[in-house]
Amino acid sequence: MDDYEAFLDRALKQAPAVKTDDTRFVVPMPKIFSEGRTTVLENFGDIVDVLRRDAEHFMKYLLRELGTAGKIEGRRATFQGRFSSDVIKSHVDSYVEEYVICSECGRPDTHLIKSDRVLMLKCDACGGHRPIAKRRVQKEAPKEAVREGEVYEIKIEAIGRKGDGIAKLDKYTIFVPNVSKGDIVKVKVKKVSGTLAFADLVERVS
Repeated sequence: MDDYEAFLDRALKQAPAVKTDDTRFVVPMPKIFSEGRTTVLENFGDIVDVLRRDAEHFMKYLLRELGTAGKIEGRRATFQGRFSSDVIKSHVDSYVEEYVICSECGRPDTHLIKSDRVLMLKCDACGGHRPIAKRRVQKEAPKEAVREGEVYEIKIEAIGRKGDGIAKLDKYTIFVPNVSKGDIVKVKVKKVSGTLAFADLVERVS
């Protein structure tokens, strides 16, 4: 945690001043693909540009929330393990709520400052400011990568003996009927048992 605080200090000193504008604030949907056992966030740089935050600070947040290792490679980022676009989007949205959006006026025209060793979010649009909630390093239960009722985009890697498609997501093996090997599909998980998940086909992506 001390290293993280020191990093924040460096990031704040390097961060450019934020100017207000009337451009519509729309965070791009994460574009991901898998390379072996890694997940690549292809439009990482585009997301950082919209957030107007330090790329290393944003990356460290994602790594901490995903509980994995990774690195920035040019305009994209790689993470160890398999993560769906929905999982990454949920963490991007949490970052925006915590580190970008003003709680007073709802605008993204903000920047981070330190006041008496307290990290603050200051709004250039309305002048409001608030402390960034200090996260406890413990002891929240880890979020499951696959949950019942959620929709995920996956690639069918094999066909089982009973004819169901088989896909991997993080530590989970997902079984989906009525698909073919190589299909990229969106599925809705109906049951999770240990590291096995059973899902219904929602739509074929490709």
